[in-house]
Amino acid sequence: MRINLPTWLTLFRVMLLPIMVLVYYSHDLLPWIPWRIANVTAAAIFLAAAITDWFDGYLARRWNQTSAFGAFLDPVADKLMVTVTLFLLVQSHPTALLAVTAAIIVGREIGISALREWMAEIGMRSHVRVAMLGKIKTVMQIVAIVVLLLEHDKDAETLRNWYVGETLLVLAAVLTIWSGLVYLRAAWPALRGDSSAK
Repeated sequence: MRINLPTWLTLFRVMLLPIMVLVYYSHDLLPWIPWRIANVTAAAIFLAAAITDWFDGYLARRWNQTSAFGAFLDPVADKLMVTVTLFLLVQSHPTALLAVTAAIIVGREIGISALREWMAEIGMRSHVRVAMLGKIKTVMQIVAIVVLLLEHDKDAETLRNWYVGETLLVLAAVLTIWSGLVYLRAAWPALRGDSSAK
């Protein structure tokens, strides 16, 4: 199997994740590294991964270099990127609000992935394609996560920007539920066994 450039970019996005995790915890592992340097670098890596998400899709469409492996790997990389980073944030700042918000986002991703897989099996994958609402949700998630990665400081008494990021993530979770309901509504005729859905 020949791997094209868009797929290499997707693989690169996956490989960035363990690097981001190590960088995020570098202050704990090596206390002489300032937490601010660790946070900024981790946020930059996450942002780079998010940019490759857009770029690999653009190149695949522009150069007509789509592949079955790339189509499989791209959504997996996206969900890994968000899920791993949310786990990091919840572990380092274990508030009820952040934990519930992360659970909603991750739970929705699992549910919609399962729905898309099932719809594909019955030949109706096009009914649950990514909509504009889902794209807006993704952008808000990325902005929120970047802010949260930048602003976490265990020693700070006030974390104003952290609360901004947390608020944005809550809004992203609301959009997550909304877009999930949109997908569910589109798939509902097939889910209830309506033969005319096709």
